[in-house]
Amino acid sequence: MNRTLKALVTVLVAVLLGGLLTAVPAAAKESWRSHEGTIDGARYLVKVPKRWNGTLVLYSHGLYVKDWPPTRIHLATRPETETWLLAQGYALAASNYKGVFGYAIEEALTDQVALLDWFEANVGKPRRTVTSGMSMGAVISLKLAEDNPGRFDGVLTQCGEYDANGTWNSALDMLFALKTLLAPDADIDLVRPRDPAAAQAALTAIVAEAQKTDSGRARIALAGALGNIPGWAFAHQPEPSAPSDRLAQQAIWVTAAYVNGYGPLARAEIERRAGGNPSWNTGIDYRRMLDGSARRDLVRHAYRQAAGVELVADLARLAAAPRIAADPAAEAYLRRHTVAAGTTPSPVLTVHTTGDGGAVSDQTRWYADQVRRNGDPERLRRTYVERGGHCSFNAAEEIVLLRTLLSRVDSGRWPSTGPRPLNAAAAALGPGYRLVPELFSETFEEKPMAPAFVRFTPPVFPRPTG
Repeated sequence: MNRTLKALVTVLVAVLLGGLLTAVPAAAKESWRSHEGTIDGARYLVKVPKRWNGTLVLYSHGLYVKDWPPTRIHLATRPETETWLLAQGYALAASNYKGVFGYAIEEALTDQVALLDWFEANVGKPRRTVTSGMSMGAVISLKLAEDNPGRFDGVLTQCGEYDANGTWNSALDMLFALKTLLAPDADIDLVRPRDPAAAQAALTAIVAEAQKTDSGRARIALAGALGNIPGWAFAHQPEPSAPSDRLAQQAIWVTAAYVNGYGPLARAEIERRAGGNPSWNTGIDYRRMLDGSARRDLVRHAYRQAAGVELVADLARLAAAPRIAADPAAEAYLRRHTVAAGTTPSPVLTVHTTGDGGAVSDQTRWYADQVRRNGDPERLRRTYVERGGHCSFNAAEEIVLLRTLLSRVDSGRWPSTGPRPLNAAAAALGPGYRLVPELFSETFEEKPMAPAFVRFTPPVFPRPTG
């Protein structure tokens, strides 16, 4: 396997993982008690400081893949956060969910509540309980609060997909465009795959070959623009300004997170859970979608560089291509288990990196609209970190956000969530809390980076659930 492909495989795993496979920093183990076991087939881990302050943080991990199993149950997004919380007296708990692997949101919603029940019966009833989650775990955390009003006092979501049903539709849009424009006659099943592994290999090879030509790169850019995929992938590098660099990093996202992450193999897994294909593109106007895309400038630049292909002609080909319909029961399954309602029974604090192409920041804007329709906007605050990558936060940023949420829980009022006070508070924690992982590397290289909260307005999510 060549170096580039290995890097893409690595980032695919990183995009899907519920936490980096790093060791927890050394801590005074005698200062807390550890409880491990299984509830209805789901492994759990609980740590309770001997001087417990009465607060429980219930953590929801993201999606695990079978080729890279977790070495431990994560209790926070960053290991330094876990150590800091225990030292400050917070109890921590997490279930690994039944089956561990795959899109286990339905199981997680049951297993996390079962763990909370166990905690209250065997440790004690917390004075306050907050739920925190990253990536897929973010929508789990939100739905835990929405489905169990009164049991959670606050929610912290990190790099989340709050409309995962919409993400699957958006992924279908991108793969549909790639297949239609790059290999219209190829026998590749985008949904209901007869041979998922063969379809995945064929699609991956076609896109890899397309990256070698200007015309292929233009069509990859068009597919990426349909999903509003940004041109910033590397956490340790500043946002690129040159269009060629933005196109190259957008293509990394498209290939790693969508061709691989949402390709036929992943499609087979979600269809098994949902009982059919939950995604559709019937009635979708891709010309109109491109006109509304925040990445249309990249597409126009790419097509100007590509001799022999015309954007108008490619959009016409997409318009004429046969569409894909969803199985209604499968779509209903995904809506039921993976779409946040926005009812905000307790305060919600979200954080997203501005360059996230694995779970686009557009989702936070969509969720805010849900809250305006169905909940209380005063219970929601959104924050952003100016950085590439998916879930590429440092512990200082995670800790400060947890403290901010708990302040809102205790006082009934939000402290300032502007970039300046958040960055100052995060910087005050010191250099030991600044490591940020580089997901697009073979070794998950970590580098100290200053806190980078920023004011930001995300684009409109292109494929929201109604």
